[in-house]
Amino acid sequence: MNIESVPISNIGRGRGGRPEDGEGSVQVQLDPKLKIGNAKVFAIYGKGGIGKSTTSSNLSVAFSKLGKRVLQIGCDPKHDSTFTLTKKMMPTVIDVLETVNFHAEELRVEDFVYEGYNGVMCVEAGGPPAGTGCGGYVVGQTVKLLKEHHLLEDTDVVIFDVLGDVVCGGFAAPLQHADRALIVTANDFDSIFAMNRIVQAIGAKAKNYNVRLGGVIANRSNETDQIDKYNARVGLQTMAQFPMLDVIRRSRLKKATLFEMEDSPELKAVQDEYLRLAAKLWAGVDPMICDPMKDRDIFDLLGFD
Repeated sequence: MNIESVPISNIGRGRGGRPEDGEGSVQVQLDPKLKIGNAKVFAIYGKGGIGKSTTSSNLSVAFSKLGKRVLQIGCDPKHDSTFTLTKKMMPTVIDVLETVNFHAEELRVEDFVYEGYNGVMCVEAGGPPAGTGCGGYVVGQTVKLLKEHHLLEDTDVVIFDVLGDVVCGGFAAPLQHADRALIVTANDFDSIFAMNRIVQAIGAKAKNYNVRLGGVIANRSNETDQIDKYNARVGLQTMAQFPMLDVIRRSRLKKATLFEMEDSPELKAVQDEYLRLAAKLWAGVDPMICDPMKDRDIFDLLGFD
């Protein structure tokens, strides 16, 4: 096993006495040899149900439309990150490992990697059974398998689609691989409140890893006034905005990406926004150094005068 939890006696300190990710935290450490490689790696976070999988899948397609070789990794036990790309619910890495009694050497690439729309490669890491295990182990095993099968050597972009706003050591594990973390939010109190917790988690991981905040993606938001208030206070920036459109809901029901839906002027605008976002991320975005807010301060900040 390539993951270890920091013993409670070492809370607040890492290996060799280095400062831990967060003061007083127990974090999951991935094997430092499990580096992804030369691909640009993005981790997508946000409140549960905010549309991270829709955002991740369409962003993956946008990168592929720019000629990039893309791998999307779903990090949710529901394993529903990639079904609009593959048109099916894929087995998870953990499911497949169980079939061979966790003898990873017996697996073939086609057992856990599926090609989706426009050549996007898809993996569903899954998660441990409810109430047991750690999501960090699942992420670690997934990356290990991908490296052992040399699947990361020919990849330009890796997108981690991460479960909800769970920012414990396990589901913060993708941040140990990512170059930039992107936060999906809507223009409402609950989404922005969750975003603030994610900002805190990314700041903690940035102490010991290369990950940095890349920006905010406003989803299901015709307006951004509340997001703008928060961004101005903490030092964030909105990189893309996607309105509340019925075609987005219907794309999930049709098990299709937005790039496969019927043409319309409003859909073309959304597709162009995804392509613009992908091009901007590929060109490189400066890291954002943010100062997250106290819960009470967010409560007082947001709302109408």
